[in-house]
Amino acid sequence: MQAAPLWDPKKCEFVGILTVTDFIDVLRYYRETGADVATLATRSIADILADEGILRTVLKKVIPARHASTKESGKMNYNADQHSYFLAVDADATLDRACHLLHDQGLDFLPVMLPSDMRVLATISYTCVLEHLVGNFREQRRLFEDTIFDLGIGTYGDDVVVAHSQQTLHEVLRTLHINGLSAVPVVDEQTKKIRGVYSRSDITFLTKASDAEDAVSNLNLTLDVLMAQQRTDVTTPDALHTCSTRHSLQSIFEYFAQWKFNRLIVVDEEERVVGVVSARDLVAYFL
Repeated sequence: MQAAPLWDPKKCEFVGILTVTDFIDVLRYYRETGADVATLATRSIADILADEGILRTVLKKVIPARHASTKESGKMNYNADQHSYFLAVDADATLDRACHLLHDQGLDFLPVMLPSDMRVLATISYTCVLEHLVGNFREQRRLFEDTIFDLGIGTYGDDVVVAHSQQTLHEVLRTLHINGLSAVPVVDEQTKKIRGVYSRSDITFLTKASDAEDAVSNLNLTLDVLMAQQRTDVTTPDALHTCSTRHSLQSIFEYFAQWKFNRLIVVDEEERVVGVVSARDLVAYFL
């Protein structure tokens, strides 16, 4: 589970969403400030979300300018703080309405509510929406013969953020946060060739920790060490999948139908990273 709605028993209502990356970012806060991590075990979720030092730094939502719903280009949008309010969609709302809420509010997850008794039926993401689009429109080949590059789907050139395998996890997580990214391609510093992809929600470093202090200490591990520890016997939406600028939207749909990826890393003939196409980019194309 990547995200869960937060219920306030005093208010008897949902008040926000907590994600896996939130927990990881809280550990990063303790690493950056040198605070006593032993105190983390005694703090409730409410205590942490009431800490302005945490809310204004590692839990501050950053939306890349290309995704922000603003006419002022080149600026970051710092709204969409799902820790201080609960934004959801009714189960009888249209998919178009849900997609616009996800996109316009810069959300990663959107709860679906049953209006009659305020139950959360599900939490949808761009990958969920893309699965629906692929299932319903993948056969309409004549609509999707153009390449993803020609259609302007994805991020390319100097706008692509990459990480090197010798960087520490703490450095990479900070880079992901300040750029508002959920994952980053990992490249060889010498050859620039793709080596993998690191997701902000990857909990591999936590599985090797015996306590909170170990978890914080593991933030100093390098990406090559962590990637060597990742499981290879299972396929996750965050696994490395690649394509080229010549791939058509139809072929990407077919690929998604098989692998259910969160993103594709666009590479050239020498396996050097030239772009990234996310599930969000693909959904946004249809809005």
